[in-house]
Parts: sequence; structure tokens; C-alpha cells
Amino acid sequence: MKAVAAEVADGNILRLVQKFLRSGVMENGVFKPTTIGTPQGGVISPLLANIVLNQLDWQLHERDFNFVRYADDFVVVCHSKTQAEGALHFVRQVLATLGLQLSAEETRITTFGKGYSFLGFVLSSHSRRMRPKSLQKFKDKIRTLTMRHYNFESKVIVQLNRVIRGTALYFGASFSTCRRQFLKLDSWLRMRLRCMKFKRKQHSDNYRLRNRTFYKLGLLSLEQFCLPGSAKA
Repeated sequence: MKAVAAEVADGNILRLVQKFLRSGVMENGVFKPTTIGTPQGGVISPLLANIVLNQLDWQLHERDFNFVRYADDFVVVCHSKTQAEGALHFVRQVLATLGLQLSAEETRITTFGKGYSFLGFVLSSHSRRMRPKSLQKFKDKIRTLTMRHYNFESKVIVQLNRVIRGTALYFGASFSTCRRQFLKLDSWLRMRLRCMKFKRKQHSDNYRLRNRTFYKLGLLSLEQFCLPGSAKA
């Protein structure tokens, strides 16, 4: 609240933010009070994180560290392990003055060769692909829409296209190397639809419901967003 008050003078806004912080959260239908921090998933949580962590940005900048931050996820790029260890110690000190601490599970020193996870990607010197958690999240969404006891209807294609388009536009960015992952996911998705159509899983159904049939029905593919000149609207 002190950090917000330093930027905002309107008392009504400050009281509204304070109510939000104390409003509590619903977890599996059970109300839980908020005793510390911002409610996870709250609409203004990223904004509040940016206000507080702005202090970290400036201090890293003053020390000439190269870094990138999105809300509370950030990466500090160093030239050596020694410099990285120094950066880690410095970040912990700065966060301590803000009443914060790093997540032990999500904080580590690594190399660009080995790679690291950031904003849904696994980034490394040889690839920029979807991380396993992102793959699982995509598959969970598809499974929800293609359960075998559902009817194979046009509205299913519409719903799937929304998920496919959103995933492809994010992970199919110009710097990514997700094409091979996309090809596998497209094949898996078509398998789910064949199982939905015929209420079974059988290899011979690939010939009964061919890929071109899905294209005629308007089903998008993740891989097509990697092709030059593909429509991405």
C-alpha cells in the first residue's frame, strides 16, 4: 500500500485497493481470508506486482544487470556463474527490503545451453519450445472439448479453433521452434476427434476420417501458423 500511495494520491482509489487486498479468495467453493500478499489470479495483482517490483527494476538497472521481467517472473542474464551468484544475492537483498522473497522452487542458476523456463516456454541456445506444463495445459483444454461421449458437431470445431488459434499465436512467435511440437499435437488432436466420432480408438479410422475432411470442416491446425504467409487473424 505504501508503494501504491507513492504513485496514487486519490484516497478513494487507495481504499478500493485495500479492500481488494483484504477481500479473500474462493478455493474449490470455500472462502479463505487474505492475510498477506495479493490474491492469486486477481485482476489487479499483476499491476500491484509491477508497482512494487519497479524498485527491483531500477536497482538492477543501476548495477548494469541485463534482465527482463513480466509481473513477478524475471530473468537476469550474466556473463559468468560468479556474476550470476552475485546477482542472485543482490536480488534477494533488494526483495528483502520490500518484504518479499524468491520462490526456492522456481529460482535457479543455469546456462543458456541447458535452457530455462520463462512465460510458458523452455528457452535455450538450440530451441525455444513449449514447456511441459504448457503442453499439458493445452491437452487438458482439448480433452475437455473432445470427450468420447460428446457428439461430433460443428460447434466442437468452433470451440477447438479458439483454443488452437490462441495457443498457436502465442507459441508460434517468430523466434519459436515449436513446429515439431505443433505437428505432434495436431496429430494427437485429430486422433481425439476420430475417437469422438466413432466412439473408439482404432488405427483404421484414420482412413475413414482423413485429414482433408477436417480441413473441409474448417478445423485449424497449430502447424499452419508456422507457415510463411499463413492467416493469423
